[in-house]
Amino acid sequence: MIGYFTRRFLLIIPTFIGITMAVFLIMNFVPGGPVERQIMQYKEAVAKRGGGRAVDTGLPPEAIEEMRHYYGFDKPVTTRYGMWLWNVVHLNLGQSYIYQDPVWDVIKSRFPVSMFLGLTGFFLSYLVCIPLGVFKAIRHGSRFDLLSSLVVFLGYSIPGWALGTALLVLLGGGSFWNLFPLGGFRPSNWEYLNFFEKVAAQIHYMFLPVLCYMIESFATLTILMKNSLMENLGQDYVRTAYAKGLGERRVIFVHALRNSLIPIATGLGGEISIILAGSFLIEKVFNIDGMGYLGYTSILQRDYPVALGILVISSLLLLVGNILSDMIYVLVDPRIRFK
Repeated sequence: MIGYFTRRFLLIIPTFIGITMAVFLIMNFVPGGPVERQIMQYKEAVAKRGGGRAVDTGLPPEAIEEMRHYYGFDKPVTTRYGMWLWNVVHLNLGQSYIYQDPVWDVIKSRFPVSMFLGLTGFFLSYLVCIPLGVFKAIRHGSRFDLLSSLVVFLGYSIPGWALGTALLVLLGGGSFWNLFPLGGFRPSNWEYLNFFEKVAAQIHYMFLPVLCYMIESFATLTILMKNSLMENLGQDYVRTAYAKGLGERRVIFVHALRNSLIPIATGLGGEISIILAGSFLIEKVFNIDGMGYLGYTSILQRDYPVALGILVISSLLLLVGNILSDMIYVLVDPRIRFK
């Protein structure tokens, strides 16, 4: 068992190198990098200064070469990747092209926002989906089961960001009801609110984003919980428990439910990267300045150090989370032995 997990941890190194190398190469070969953006901004500034007159908006080759040297694009891409990886090993994620601050400082200020959104959506998803899945399994084939399945699969077919856009139009003061703010993480007068007002304001601002965050895993968890419990209810040990005269409640919640939670529990580790790295499009739709929105804007603005810094954090969390899933699997079901 120890040897298995040791090998899994050692496999993080080549996997991490493969992920980061692929993304690094793609980013460096995509047109519209920081040098091209600087040239475009210079041309636009010169054209505006010319007042519509024909002016030379070109940059001398020496200036372009100096910019390439400043951003490190005068070196081969393999050399740049090696230098970047060496800095990452020494916990240096570089400096942002846009913010002109260390990447870690830029990410650190957004980290609590995404963690709050992710943890809230994560816990609410499990608190709602597990009881709902259990009740659907007990009432399988009933009207409640059919109606709830319709709602579940309808939610599964709608992406979270698309649902967020629709909810903002309906409930965000557009053509219909003005019940929730159009976006943001907290109100502008947050510092002047007392404790209870802060709680109410935070719920008011986070209700729609958390709802959209939950919808992405709502159907999967609910159906997985239902199918797992139904499968266990048909096992021999459940029939034996009924034959011994045990009540239905005890059989379901004491004997069958624990084994049914194994598929749910093993997915906890993989959720870590989603919780902490944020959701790109949901944070964009609701204008929440978290890690997801930061990653989205960094890609658009070709702020490679920030985008790669978020990739480093999310990929490491995903790789460690997969190992954590195996550990949870062993804790939930002691019969499991990895070799």
